Amino acid sequence: MDADAVRERAADLPTEPGVYQFRAGETTLYVGKAVDLSDRVRSYADPRSGRIRGMVGRADRIEFAVTDTETQALLLEANLIKRLRPRYNVRLKDDKSYPLVAITDHPIPRIEVTRDPEEGAVAYGPFTNKRRVDAVVKAIRDEYRLRGCSDHKYANRDRPCLDYEMGICSAPCTGEIDSESYAEDVAAARRFFEGETGVLADPLRRRMEAAAGSAEFERAANLRDRLEAVEAFHGEGGEAVSDRTDDRTVDVLAAAAEGDTARVARLHSERGQLVDRSRHRLDAAAVGDEGDGDDVGEEDAGEDANTPAAVLSAFLTQYYAEREFPDAVLLAERPADPDVVDWLEAEGVSVRVPGAGREAKLVELALKNARKRGGREDPVGALGERLGIDRPARIEGFDVSHAQGTAVVGSDVCFVDGSAETSDYRRKKLTDRNDDYANMRELVRWRSERAVAGEDDRPDPDLLLIDGGEGQLGAARDALAETGWDAPAVALAKAEELVVTPTGTRKWPDDAPELHLLQRVRDEAHRFAVSYHQTVRDEVATVLDDVPGVGPQTRRRLLRRFGSVESVREASLDDLTDVDGVGDATAETLRERL
Repeated sequence: MDADAVRERAADLPTEPGVYQFRAGETTLYVGKAVDLSDRVRSYADPRSGRIRGMVGRADRIEFAVTDTETQALLLEANLIKRLRPRYNVRLKDDKSYPLVAITDHPIPRIEVTRDPEEGAVAYGPFTNKRRVDAVVKAIRDEYRLRGCSDHKYANRDRPCLDYEMGICSAPCTGEIDSESYAEDVAAARRFFEGETGVLADPLRRRMEAAAGSAEFERAANLRDRLEAVEAFHGEGGEAVSDRTDDRTVDVLAAAAEGDTARVARLHSERGQLVDRSRHRLDAAAVGDEGDGDDVGEEDAGEDANTPAAVLSAFLTQYYAEREFPDAVLLAERPADPDVVDWLEAEGVSVRVPGAGREAKLVELALKNARKRGGREDPVGALGERLGIDRPARIEGFDVSHAQGTAVVGSDVCFVDGSAETSDYRRKKLTDRNDDYANMRELVRWRSERAVAGEDDRPDPDLLLIDGGEGQLGAARDALAETGWDAPAVALAKAEELVVTPTGTRKWPDDAPELHLLQRVRDEAHRFAVSYHQTVRDEVATVLDDVPGVGPQTRRRLLRRFGSVESVREASLDDLTDVDGVGDATAETLRERL
């Protein structure tokens, strides 16, 4: 787009708060927020940065979305940056998105809290406090009994489910409510999210007062808490929701930027005691060949996005996506975007840049942490340096488990900044075959295809770790090549703890922290695979099912003790009777039948 095209587009935009995107084809180049969309976009007609001129030149159109408040624009911008990963924005690697409330586009709509609404759904938000959102949606379902089940569970039901018995669903699936009455309940819920608080608050208050009058004090207290969440809900768009003056929990943040990457160190203090510390890597806005490294600031198209102040602006909104706010945030310097500070203070967070005393010493300590690179105190950074890749903050480990080609399963575990992220663990039943290479190829191909198709709700990993040697790594790389998923992969062989890379096999020092990190990921992938294999194996029907005296529990004990039916067949009578639940008569029967 040239300057005239930008001005022409800006003239068509509203003068309201919102978010804009510079796009080229199906790619989003940059996401920004604005108090006045028209005025903000017009500033790109004459950017002061050569790099931004290049970005505008690559774009073929500008898209926008209007929001109710400046704070909602701030949160929507953070959501889009995480989901679209635009080249010209600062991005937090371990990001999460803000929750939305969606009412789906179905004849019988369902209500859900989601970060990725279905096409056609009416979405409200984004919101910063997921706990409050969950409480409000529960109150909506309790009052208006909207369905929350998936389409799969909704279809073909012949009797109401447990939600109906609990009074949180009116069971439209089985005709317990007609579609017109259900539509009226949906309309009432939508009026609440559109700002009519009394639609939900008034009946809640009546129920609370009735419970108190009946001496049901515990129920009244629960309803009171729910009412408070409902009445505070619409204040989340920018109004203060609490008055915290006691600094019981404090986050201390400092940033250091180098080239295209930046690090933010966080110290967490509770009641004056440091209880946690972490480091986070961000990808800074990409630097084009034609520019000087400047990025688009929120209020100035020539502001540098690779400064610590700009990095802090991006980090603060993305990091607190679904985390509890601290009572105070101490910063090494003010964020470049003043709206970020306004948002935090509106949420009751005290934001300070201390100049002296104990708080200043904490900030100095955070700065030292942010400036450290790799080494024993940062095994993740050391691993990246050892492998010659960017710091692999997100590692996924893969392993396969089976019993001589039966009950074959695969595990996919996840570590973020060196710690297990159990909510991102996945497992997969695989084709039964006694071929470790083919099994690993199928497992990695499954993960790759889901990533390429956008069907996996997790961020892409920075590194894949394969449990095995050259053969397993080769099978995994074949799967990556077949699907076109660009993810670096290495393997760790158990026997000699050799690190296998595409360029060769390495023996790292036994005390290297980066090797210990790989071992933790590998061992966890193995544990998770074996655990799932045992579950699947115990569910497989075997000839043991036909043996009198052998029930499901005894069958499971036999298979766990001996590993397979063949091994049970070869076991002695003494070995069989060692298994809990197997007496002499049952052991004899097993020998005869098998």
